[in-house]
Formats: sequence, C-alpha cells, structure tokens
Amino acid sequence: MSGRPWLRHYAPGVRAELEYPEVPLHRLLEETATRYPELPAIRFYGWRLRYGELWHQVRAMARALADLGVQPGNRVALMLPNCPQYVIAYYGTLMAGAVVAQVNPLYTERELQYLVTNAGAETIVVADLLYPKVQAVLESTPLRRVVVASLGGSAELGPEARRLEALLAAAPPEPPAVEVRPGDVAVLQYTGGTTGVSKGAMLTHANLVANAIALHEWVKPVALGPGEERVLAILPLFHSYGMTVCMNQALIRGAELILLPRLDLQELMETIRETRPTSFPGVPTLYAAVNQFPDADKYGLSSIRLCNSGAAPLPLEILQAFEARTGAQIVEGYGLSEASPVTHSNPVGGLRKPGSIGIPLPDTDAEIVDVETGTRVLPPGEIGELRVRGPQVMVGYWQMPEETRNALRDGWLYTGDLAWMDEDGYFYIVDRKKDMIIVSGFNVYPREVEEVLYEHPAVAEACVAGVPDPYQGERVKAYVVLKPGHHVTGEELQAYCRQRLAGYKVPREVEFRSSLPKSNVGKVLRRLLVEEERRRGA
Repeated sequence: MSGRPWLRHYAPGVRAELEYPEVPLHRLLEETATRYPELPAIRFYGWRLRYGELWHQVRAMARALADLGVQPGNRVALMLPNCPQYVIAYYGTLMAGAVVAQVNPLYTERELQYLVTNAGAETIVVADLLYPKVQAVLESTPLRRVVVASLGGSAELGPEARRLEALLAAAPPEPPAVEVRPGDVAVLQYTGGTTGVSKGAMLTHANLVANAIALHEWVKPVALGPGEERVLAILPLFHSYGMTVCMNQALIRGAELILLPRLDLQELMETIRETRPTSFPGVPTLYAAVNQFPDADKYGLSSIRLCNSGAAPLPLEILQAFEARTGAQIVEGYGLSEASPVTHSNPVGGLRKPGSIGIPLPDTDAEIVDVETGTRVLPPGEIGELRVRGPQVMVGYWQMPEETRNALRDGWLYTGDLAWMDEDGYFYIVDRKKDMIIVSGFNVYPREVEEVLYEHPAVAEACVAGVPDPYQGERVKAYVVLKPGHHVTGEELQAYCRQRLAGYKVPREVEFRSSLPKSNVGKVLRRLLVEEERRRGA
C-alpha cells in the first residue's frame, strides 16, 4: 500500500506524496532557527534555550569537533541521556560531516567496547557521570578523543578528555566548510539482531529528513503553530523513536522540546503540571503507569492533545483508560530502527482502528508476504511477514553485508514481524517471527494472550513467552504484575483465559512478579524472561 487516493479518505488533509528537500538534516533545524530565533527550543529543568541560541551552540559544536581533528565521515559516539548537550552534540556532529554513533548510556563497559570498536569511533561525547566507563575501555578501543558534558559528576579528567562547555565557549560559531550530501550516512542506529550481535543501521540524512517531514505532515490536522507546541521527551533520544518522533520532528516544527533524562513517575507528573505539554510520545507501559498514578487528574493532564504510541503493542484497555483520563488522542503506530523508524500510523483526525498500527505513511509501501519464500504477496486477512519500502529505509547495516542481504531484498525491508492487513489497508502486528510459540504444532501469538490478560481487572502488566516442554515442544507461560491492592491466583487467571482462548493458547504457568524487565523506552523484554527460563531449566 502506498501514497494513493484512498489515503485522503482515511487520513483527511494528509498528502499522499510529499516533496523532500535535498538537504542534510541539520539544515531543517537551521531553517527553524532562522525563522524563529526567539522561540523556546529546549527546556531542561532550569535550563532554557531559544532556537537562535541552540543554533549558535550547534555551529560552535561543529567547529569544536573539526578543531579536535574530526573529519567528514568519522564516527562520533554519543553517550548521553536526554539533555541539551545531546541535541547540540547530535546536530553539531552532523554539521561537521561526521556520523553519530548512538550509545545507550546504560551500557556496560563490555557493551560500550563492542559498539565503539564496531563503529570505529575515535571520538565520544559522554556525560561526566559515565566518564569512568569510557576511561576503562580507552586502551581496548579506537577512542582517542573524549568530550565530557557536565551533568553533575565530579570525575577528574584524563589527558584525552576535554570539557564540552569549555570547547563551546572557545569555539566561534563558524562551522567547517565541508560538503554534507543527503545520501551521506548521518546516524549508526544500533539495534539487536537474531544472532545476539548488535547491528548499526546506517541511516542517511535523506532517510531522516523524509521521516521527519512525513510525520510533520501526518500531525498537521491537529498541529498547533510554532511556539505553541510543547513536546515532552522522556523517550531516550539515542533510541530511534525518541530521535525522530520527539527531537527531529519537534525541532522542524518550531516546538519546545521538554527533556527528561530518566523515568521517575513523580517527576514526570510534576513536569506535566509545570510545563503543560501538548504532545506526549510514549509506550504502552508509560501510559499504563500514568493511568495508575494516584490523583493523576490533579497534574494537568488535560494539556496533552496528542500521544504517539509505539515500540510495543498498545492494549485496548490502556488506550481507553488514558484517553478517558486525559482527553488526549493516542495514535498507535509502528516502526523499526532500520526505517528511521516510522513506517505506519493510525491517522490523526481520520479513521483510527484500535489494535491496528494504521496505514503506511506517505510514499511508503507495505505488503504481507508468505513466511516461507518472502515473495508471495498474501491477500487481506492472511498472516505473513510484513515488508516495507520507502524513503526512510536504511541503506544497510554497518560492515555487515550478510545481515544487510537478509534484511534488504529486491528493494524491500523485511521486518521480521508477523502481521496481516484488513480490507481498508490497515495493518495489524501479530508478533515477532522469533517470538511465535509452537504448541504441539499449533501457532500461538503472545500478543493475543497478553491482550486477554490485560482485560482482567487485576492485571497491570503481562508478558507471555514460550518455554521448552518435552511433550508439546513449547508451552505458554505468563508473567504477570498485579495492580496495587488487587489479588488473583494463577488458577483464576487460567480459568479467565480458558473462557476467551482456545485450550492450547491458555498459559500452563503463571508467574507473578513485582515488575517486568524493560528496555530504555519501556518495552517489555520478553527475551530476558526466556533466557532466564533457559538458565533455570539448565
């Protein structure tokens, strides 16, 4: 499905085909800063930056990196939480013609060592609190230049390190005279792989520009003008979802980006009350947490007009409870790091189908193909693998030609997700191919079982996984977190599921937990539960 006339019927006001400026990503920020230099750009606790000030800092960052020896095409690793220094370093790196290598600030020394070595990064911008981790891997990695951002740490710097703030103060806002082309790689977005080795998806400037502009077009039916939008960014910017949906999209729209470096629910709620955000991109677990927060209605949730939900399936109960509490509209979408990341979304102000990831963005094609060959296009209603193509799709994985060939075939990106499409062209994710449970030859999709568990009034969070079984091959196991003050037994949950699911889909085990393992964006990490089961079995 692509940008065709039916799009207007389901997404009024959205153009089916867009024009994308042939410029590097940072030029979009420059345009906003030139037009609206006095508008607020970033809010970070007591720190406020206007667009003109932000652009001045970005230009100084580009000059500082060049003066340190960073050349066009070099990789610059960013190991920072959500903070103004991240935004400045990100766009400054791009303006210098270099490539951003995204680093999760929670990485261990081993994980950090792998990523910077794989990226060949000789330069890293790191928060002072995390500087000791960088010091520990200096001798075993290509790192030669370390730029340390002040965020409250007190580590003494070694000879290889420079203070970011001092570099910005000393550097003139005159970026180096380098040519940055739209087809140049802008970001190495690291993502997990089926082999367990993290892969760097190579996203070009053109990829990121296309995705940001398509999303900008998508929200136009309800968008406020420059200076009126306030985007709450608690999603980590080093993740593709936070990078595009929060940062890039907000800054090209002239919105104020409200940054929070970590998830502290009390702090989040107080920030909402203080800053009155109009947009709140998130994930299902985040919306569920707000739903359950005591006296949430007293924190000014009514300012929120639009929420994008991604990274994991959004249970209907969470959507309905959040919308009833806030008056906002949650628009569920879908994406992956390899696509910058967004490929699908429910229309804003158009036909929305709860449980669906919506329709493809303008200029994006999507098909359901058979799992066996990946070439036979399936009709509506049949489950197969989702494949996509469009201007936001990566050019490949960094230094991984075989993985690239597996993911990119005949111009299509194979997502690894099982899905189906209805007669209206709306897509529904069933599950990851690798997460499908096979019970005595029958396919069980964890999401279907999780949806049923979420409907139980005592269940706050649920995750379903397949665990080895000597007779059935696999059996269904549910991991459940209960709502405060509620009680239910495993047998009662099984009976509840039995009334709503075929017998082979009913969990054979129910394990109650105080919490479930989650990623940085709040996505429940099913694989960690499966690995735990394997260790327990061994």
